[in-house]
Amino acid sequence: MKDLRTTNILLLILVIPFIFYLLKVLSFIFIPLVSSMFIALLFLPLMRWLGKKKVPKPVSITLVILIVIGFFRIGGKLIQLSSREIMATDGAFLQKIEIKLRSLIHSIESFFGIDFIQADYTLENLLQKNNMVNNFSSILDFVGNTLSTTLMIIFFVVLWLAESINFEKLLNSTILKKKFVSVKAFRKIEKDLIQFIKVKFMVSLFTGIGIGLACHFFDVSFPIFWGLFAFVINFVQMVGSFISVILLALFSFVEIDLLSTWFFFVLSITAVQILFGAVLEPIFMGKSFSINIITILVMLMLWGYLWGVPGMIMAIPITVFVKIILEQFPGTKVIASLLSGNETKLM
Repeated sequence: MKDLRTTNILLLILVIPFIFYLLKVLSFIFIPLVSSMFIALLFLPLMRWLGKKKVPKPVSITLVILIVIGFFRIGGKLIQLSSREIMATDGAFLQKIEIKLRSLIHSIESFFGIDFIQADYTLENLLQKNNMVNNFSSILDFVGNTLSTTLMIIFFVVLWLAESINFEKLLNSTILKKKFVSVKAFRKIEKDLIQFIKVKFMVSLFTGIGIGLACHFFDVSFPIFWGLFAFVINFVQMVGSFISVILLALFSFVEIDLLSTWFFFVLSITAVQILFGAVLEPIFMGKSFSINIITILVMLMLWGYLWGVPGMIMAIPITVFVKIILEQFPGTKVIASLLSGNETKLM
């Protein structure tokens, strides 16, 4: 028995890295699959309600798909608005950046007594033709990958909702092996993840609106873009709020001349992040999402390495899912308690 246990442990040590390797190599399949599962979980209560009203399942699935497409369409319109906003500057913003950079570099040169730039230096010289071509091809690749991923997500959402992939039966047949336990675990996963996604969406939405209004009030360029950026990046737990504040603070430093005004702007966007992220979000999340901060950081790094930005966005829902599964087995409850924190909440 002792040798068998040792063998199982060694096999587990070998299997886990192989699983993560497959997750990374086959990320083009797993990213749409996992993200579609979370989207489908959001609409399962609606599907059940429509089922009670005797609405045919194909009609219910079509309605859900139209709602999902509507969300993507709204996101596309916002991206179009932010793109038009940026293109409307007609080079004036680049000139403003160049003036600010020249002033900053001149101050550094005066302080150190060293010449860093030549007389013919301009910001446009940094934008070489070859770089522009490469950037354009990268944008085309990004758009193509995004479109294919979106179509795969919609396809998998249809499979989840049509129960071609039955998550509850999958749990019962693969991991939990007991019908009552699998039903209980599935209901808890569904309830907790729906709460997480709904609260995170609303918090990110109001954060984006607050950031956009702050940019508009302080005359910082591209308020729609920055509001949209804050909304998206806020889905990356903890790290996203820091990234949006730091990037916007650096960007606004170029535009805002008075240091006191710039200070109040940074204070305003920081207050927006603190209000929605550090105060309201934990209140609405409740106590069911008590996850250790160290666990959050480790999971962000792990899934960010495996799947990039989508992995960082889905890191916490995946952690919640794993934690609930581990809680169902007496032998793994210790690991689930290590993932949790009695004093440290999700934020």
